[in-house]
Amino acid sequence: MTFQTHPSFTLLLDQYDGFILDQFGVMHNGSHGLEGAADAVAAMKEKGKKIIILSNSSSSSEATVAKLPKLGFDPKDFVGAVTSGEEASHYIASEFGGECAPEKKNKAVPSPMDFIAKCGSIDVASSVEDASFIICHGADVVRGPGPDGEAAETSLGSFYADGSLDIIEPVLKQCCERNLRMVCANPDFVMVKPDGTKGHMPGKIARRYEELGGKVHYFGKPHVPHFEACIRDLGLEKGRVAHVGDSLHHDVAGANASGIPSVFVAGGIHREELGSKLGAVPDQKALEKLFETHAETP
Repeated sequence: MTFQTHPSFTLLLDQYDGFILDQFGVMHNGSHGLEGAADAVAAMKEKGKKIIILSNSSSSSEATVAKLPKLGFDPKDFVGAVTSGEEASHYIASEFGGECAPEKKNKAVPSPMDFIAKCGSIDVASSVEDASFIICHGADVVRGPGPDGEAAETSLGSFYADGSLDIIEPVLKQCCERNLRMVCANPDFVMVKPDGTKGHMPGKIARRYEELGGKVHYFGKPHVPHFEACIRDLGLEKGRVAHVGDSLHHDVAGANASGIPSVFVAGGIHREELGSKLGAVPDQKALEKLFETHAETP
């Protein structure tokens, strides 16, 4: 197990020509930029580095870049963004145009119908029986059943807070019985909220659907095509680019599978496992144990 620890990200800048940045837990917390993140981006640009965002977000690439000023970043500093939502919407448009899907959505992001609009001529079904496939891209409510045009929105209860699948499980079983394919536009399992607590994400719903026997088509990290899309847009060789992220499951695993160097941010979703204080360099043995437990090393 070979890795190096660094007290400051700026010590790595001269080793690479470009950087792929995760959003949540690296750049910001969904509400505001994280301490030092904007300065790190500025330091990259000062040294002429190319930067692109890679995010497991249901938002489009355009919407992701448009949000940057509110979070303390200059969009001009970035080549662009590759999001799981953008890639998923293109796939849905090509595979399911004109069909229906029950939609699981999240009120914390722009209107889910904006996402549906990017998927081509898709109608949102009012029940599982009317659906041709499933779109999983949020963590708050499930749409339907109900009369056409009046489909109800049922809360997923405490799922976002504690990961409980009690409400969504019967719906997933119905979808399994009909052999409906699921498209997961955000494969994250958890995220760190602005108050420091964890929120449970659509990836857990998709994983449960697979456990029940359902078929899931995932978009986003850790899947190799999304990392390759970043390399393509940066116009650099893989060995000259590093991916920066806080998830061993999605960031480090995806970078390793793609043959891209990775920088693990220890103050993100694994900080509690490491038992370290925010801003402190974790103990070497704690890092070794973490990487061994999750079978991924940056």
